[in-house]
Amino acid sequence: MKESTRVLLALVAAIVLGVIVAATHNDALARAADAIAPLGTLWVNAIRMTVIPLVISLLITGVASAADIKAIGRIGGRTLLTFVLLGAGVALVVMPFAPALFALLPAHGAQTLPAGAVEAANEISAGGQAQTFSAWLTSLLPANPVAAAASGAMMPLILFTLLLALAIARSPEASRETLTRFFRAFSDAMLVLVRWVILAAPLGVFALVLPLAVHAGGTLAGAIGFYIVAYSLACIVVILLLYPVVAIFGRIAMRRFARAALEPQLIAFSSSSSIATLPALVETAEKNLELPERVTGFVLPLAVSMFKIAAPVSWTVGALFVGWFYGVPIHAAGLATIAFAAVFLAFAVPGIPRGAFIMLTPLFLAIGLPAEGIGILIAVDAIPDLFATVLNTTGDLAAAALVARGG
Repeated sequence: MKESTRVLLALVAAIVLGVIVAATHNDALARAADAIAPLGTLWVNAIRMTVIPLVISLLITGVASAADIKAIGRIGGRTLLTFVLLGAGVALVVMPFAPALFALLPAHGAQTLPAGAVEAANEISAGGQAQTFSAWLTSLLPANPVAAAASGAMMPLILFTLLLALAIARSPEASRETLTRFFRAFSDAMLVLVRWVILAAPLGVFALVLPLAVHAGGTLAGAIGFYIVAYSLACIVVILLLYPVVAIFGRIAMRRFARAALEPQLIAFSSSSSIATLPALVETAEKNLELPERVTGFVLPLAVSMFKIAAPVSWTVGALFVGWFYGVPIHAAGLATIAFAAVFLAFAVPGIPRGAFIMLTPLFLAIGLPAEGIGILIAVDAIPDLFATVLNTTGDLAAAALVARGG
């Protein structure tokens, strides 16, 4: 049974059982449901403990290895620039679009925040009100990177890590090779640990959702349904916007690009795997779009492995849903944090199921959202992930078309 299927079954079981318990109005059953909540918190903590080491090791490995990409020639820099610009464009579209969707949701009684989340949310809110541009600017570089990691200050930590990775890339060959091999080995070990945590996802999801379903009743099911529709709709909107972008900047007619993208999109939707679409992407790019082999042979393998154009959609919609569910408002500064991270951190997302949500965990804490919300997003990701994979695949083909046009 697929991992996503197991998680989905655990989610359905928790919701159905929770609604039944809520309907009975039995205090003993409600207390029994609340008693398993610590198991869910334990699972979320297991996710959180892997994030900082994973982010650091993956970013350093990716950036420090950029010397290999540079040796290929101008196409490497053009490809990375295209990835960043496409991701930033999606972030700019999603930031106003997603909040407008969630404005359609009726207000409801906020769910009980996990222990410590209330204080964190209040601190973030108070800090946001007093924050000035100069204070924000000076906070970007941490005086103490270790303290930034310990406190979950992701933006300063990311900038420090990027600077360190660039320094490693510029180091003498022997030093660069030693450090790169160390961080690559470290990231491999962390990925093994993350896979163990993901294997426990059905149990963690059940323990998280059951108490929520007991106290929220049918509201939880309705909110999850809205989240799935909003996520899927946002992905479709971005996919449709990619067609005119390719037409304008890649000089490929929208109908031609749509026909070329159709087969990889169908494979993506049926397999929920970007890697599985690579053969179809290469074939359609060369035969239907007539892109040069030197572009398709470099851009497309790189794109399916590291370019996640759906990240701004996934992270923004997910954050807004969790914020609405727990009654924690997300201000413009919080959305900007999500946007920045979605564009740049997405390159370091591990190639494991639900890896993007694991990277999102510390960002939730940074904007005052409870990390337990990650468990809910993982639980309901089976259907939205299909649309996100189609978006990623379309973005991969679009990136290849734009890179080919530039050179």
